[in-house]
Amino acid sequence: MKSTTETLSPTRVKLTIEVPFEEFKPSLDAAYKTIGSQITIPGFRKGKVPAAIVDQRVGRGPVLDEAINAALPGWYSQALQDTNLQPLSQPEIDLSKFEDGEPIEITAELDVRPELTLPDLSTIEVTVEDAEVSDDDVAEQLTALQERFATFAEVDRAVAEGDFLTIDLSAAQNGEEIPEAQAKGMPYTVGKATMLEGLDEAVIGLSAGETKTFTTQLVGGELAGQDVDVTVTVGDVKEQQLPELDEEFAQTASEFDTIDELKADLTERVTRGKRMEQANEARDLVLDEIVSKIDAPLPETLVTEELTSRRQQIEQQLAMAGVPFQQYLDDEEQTVDEFEAELEKRVRDSLVAQFVLDQIVAEQEFGIDDNELSQHIMRRAQQSGEDPNSYIQHIMEHNHVPEMVSEVLRGKALASLVEGAKVTDKSGNVIELSKLRADGTIGSDDDEAADDAEGDDSK
Repeated sequence: MKSTTETLSPTRVKLTIEVPFEEFKPSLDAAYKTIGSQITIPGFRKGKVPAAIVDQRVGRGPVLDEAINAALPGWYSQALQDTNLQPLSQPEIDLSKFEDGEPIEITAELDVRPELTLPDLSTIEVTVEDAEVSDDDVAEQLTALQERFATFAEVDRAVAEGDFLTIDLSAAQNGEEIPEAQAKGMPYTVGKATMLEGLDEAVIGLSAGETKTFTTQLVGGELAGQDVDVTVTVGDVKEQQLPELDEEFAQTASEFDTIDELKADLTERVTRGKRMEQANEARDLVLDEIVSKIDAPLPETLVTEELTSRRQQIEQQLAMAGVPFQQYLDDEEQTVDEFEAELEKRVRDSLVAQFVLDQIVAEQEFGIDDNELSQHIMRRAQQSGEDPNSYIQHIMEHNHVPEMVSEVLRGKALASLVEGAKVTDKSGNVIELSKLRADGTIGSDDDEAADDAEGDDSK
C-alpha cells in the first residue's frame, strides 16, 4: 500500500491511497466467507460455499462491495500513520479507481491542524495583580471559620442582616396563586444566599409572625423573568453567635494551640492562594497574548461544529436555570448579533490556543507517565466533587482518557510558554512562577520539592 498527500489549503489535505489488488485478496476471501455463510446452497455447509458458486448465486459485485467496505477503515487508518496526519474532521472518501483485478485507488479529503508560526516568547510581557495579603483577607478567613462553629439563638426583635430565619413564601400573578412557587418553613439566612431579588429588603425590619408582599421576578419555571407578587411571612428569628477568637477557639477549630498560630497559618494559606491566583492569571494572559499575535487559518467546518456545541451548552445551562435567552441577553446588555460575534471570537481564539499548545507538545516531544495521568484524574475528580472511583469509572466507560492525556500534555506546553515569557506584577516585581506544575496546574509549597526532584523524567 502506498500513501501520498496533497495540500489543498493550510487546513485541508488530500490523501491518496493506492492498494495493489494482491493486498486486497485477504479482504476478498473474507467477504466470500461472510456472504457464503448468509446463503443456503444444497450440498454445501454454510460458510463453506466455494467462491465460484457465490458468484453464480449473488454475483461478483456484492462480494467486491463487502470486501472494500471492510478493508477501507484499515487502509485509511494505516495511511494516517504512514503520513503522520492528525485529522480534525471525518474524511470525505472517494473510491476513485476500483476495477476487478486492477490496483485500487482511494482519495480522502480531511481537515488538519495548520502549521503555526509562534511569536518570540521573549517579546511576550504580561502584568498580573499583586499577591499582597491584607489584614481584611485574613479577617475574612477567620470570620468564615467562626461561622462554621457558630450557634444560633432565638431573639425577640426585628430581622437584621445575618439572621437565620424560617419563612413561608407564596407567589401570585394577577391575583392568581402560582402552585409551584409556594414554600413553608424554609430556612433562610439574610444576606447570604438571596433566592429572589428583593427578599432581603422585604424581611429586614419584620418581626416573627409578620408578613410583607413585594414584587420580583421568578428565576425558574414557566414564569421565569416575569413580574410576580411574593408574600413572605417570617417564622423563627435566630441570631448568629460567633465564638470568641481565643485559645479555646483555636484548639477547637484547628490543630493549633493559640490564636496567633491559627492567624499565622491562615495568613500563609491566603498567601499561597493569592500566588495561585497570580499564576493562573499569568497563564491565561500569556496564552491570550500569544493567540493575539497569531493569524491562524482555521477549518471552518470545525469552527461551525464548535459554535453549535457552545450554543447548545449555553442553551442547556439557561434552561436548567430557568432563564429565557432574551433575559440572558438583557442581563449581559447584548444584542443577538453581539452575542454571536463574541461567541465566535471565543471559539476561534480557543481553537488557536489548542493548536498552539498541541504544536508545542509535538515540537518539545512532551510525554506523560501513568503517575501524572492518575494525579490529574484525581485532581479533576476533586474539582468536580465526585467520588474518585465513580469519576474514574465514568471516564473509562465514556472513553475520556485521551482527553485527560491531552489536558496534561497541553498543561506541560503551557507551562513552558509561561516560563519563556516575562511576567511582572502591578508593582513592577518580576514573578517567578515556580508553583506552576509540569502539567500546568498550580501546586502548593509542599509540591515544589517533589516537582523539582522529578525534573525532566516525564518529558
